[in-house]
Amino acid sequence: MLKLNYTEVGLYMERTLTTPELLIAQRVVLAMRLGQSFHVEPGCACFLLPADLRELKVLETALQRELSSTVTLLPVDREFVEVSLTGSWIAEDRDAHEGMFLTLVSDRTEFLIYRLWQISAAHISSLA
Repeated sequence: MLKLNYTEVGLYMERTLTTPELLIAQRVVLAMRLGQSFHVEPGCACFLLPADLRELKVLETALQRELSSTVTLLPVDREFVEVSLTGSWIAEDRDAHEGMFLTLVSDRTEFLIYRLWQISAAHISSLA
């Protein structure tokens, strides 16, 4: 499972062995114990990758083979490609901009998306 954490400082992605259902159940228990509100809804999360990443072609090929509608790649312009994922959004309330997004994809696709995100993050860090 891929877990995308959206915070005030940006996006952090991680791979976990937990299922979305188990992670959501754990978050419900935590919210109840802390007396916090909790909101879960199906949704879509997106992030950008540089269009010139060589490894992007590998992901495109994997997605074509899987015929999955969970992940889509859309060109934004000459420089960027948008990765769009369907899954579950978890946040304090419906209108929150910070929260967690969970999606379940094949192991191969998960690895490729995570790896491309790491490469992209490292590239951006080197430019700063």
